[in-house]
Amino acid sequence: MRAVLSSVLFICVVSSLCTPQMFAAEKQASLAKDASSAIVIERDTGKVLFEKNGHEKLPPASMTKIMTMLLIMEAIDYGKLSYEDKVRTSERAASMGGSQVFLEAGEEMTVRDMLKAIAVASGNDASVAMAEHLAGTEEEFVALMNERAKELGLKNTHFINSNGLPAENHYTTAYDLAMISKELLKYEEITTFTGIYEDYLRKGTENEFWLVNTNKLVKFYPGVDGLKTGYTREAMYCLTATAEKNDMRVITVIMGAPSPKERNAQVTEMLDYSFSQFATHKLFDKDHVMANVKIRKGNKHEVAVLTSEPVSILTKKGEKIDDVTERVEFNAEIRAPIKKGEQLGTLFVEKNGEVLTETPLVASEDVADASWWILFKRVFEKFAGA
Repeated sequence: MRAVLSSVLFICVVSSLCTPQMFAAEKQASLAKDASSAIVIERDTGKVLFEKNGHEKLPPASMTKIMTMLLIMEAIDYGKLSYEDKVRTSERAASMGGSQVFLEAGEEMTVRDMLKAIAVASGNDASVAMAEHLAGTEEEFVALMNERAKELGLKNTHFINSNGLPAENHYTTAYDLAMISKELLKYEEITTFTGIYEDYLRKGTENEFWLVNTNKLVKFYPGVDGLKTGYTREAMYCLTATAEKNDMRVITVIMGAPSPKERNAQVTEMLDYSFSQFATHKLFDKDHVMANVKIRKGNKHEVAVLTSEPVSILTKKGEKIDDVTERVEFNAEIRAPIKKGEQLGTLFVEKNGEVLTETPLVASEDVADASWWILFKRVFEKFAGA
């Protein structure tokens, strides 16, 4: 249950707004014609700009690693992991086939380099090594992947492994991959890895390994800085690509293309279409402080509440917005303990009573239960003040 603690914060004055339904309904038959499935979304709003069989269950191949990277970035954000932590490669991780960076059993590498191996070279061995480091076993990590997919409301995704090697009952959809990518891109530093075109692992050693990004659009399409390619005989050629231009970031997914050339060409067409037809109007960046809220029985009196992601409004190119209002609702009771990132409220962006976007507002830090001594002092100070 929620109680409205704050209503309209301010009004943006401009003219004529497209509804979310208009974007979701738009389809262009000329796009992605040689793919099994495809989708384009705008990152901030999640609005669908183009879709073809977006909810069809298909094998994702190495695009599976988008979820793997999401769990890694969340662990770093929550302080459970740091970029400089050393990760040991197990016999099992070293034995992975397919695309790999040839980690040796017992070899240690930093999280930073493991992420680079996953994001740039699509290392199956690095993916399993990170999965085991975070969850103990890859099986436990895969359970976390599936749990996270459910938390994101994704109903057509099921993972069997952390790297996308062919496996029965391992599937997702273009739409679900776009939503996982949207979540991953909340951690914008991920693009410092996925946007690398070439680099080295073990640089300066006898085992120096040259990395070249499997996503060639990183080099050849301005603004592309991620995210992940995929290929197996069953999945064919796949790509989840993201690009930013004029403060608008889009996410494209293509599955089942017949060749790398066709895959890249079709993604390029979808990016061109998106940037030529749509525009975003930014209201807030991620981690913008919306308010400070009181905490009951916490070791701190209050906590800052932040936007969990960038907040924008999407329009057709050249159109404007008017009479847009913003409203914040906080949870009815905010009581310790609270975890960093826990949702404490919601920001609604509305026009004429219609909700355009909903953004979770989250705690900026942990707030533990107050000790009995802190509670006693508060009661004493209250009575002394009276």
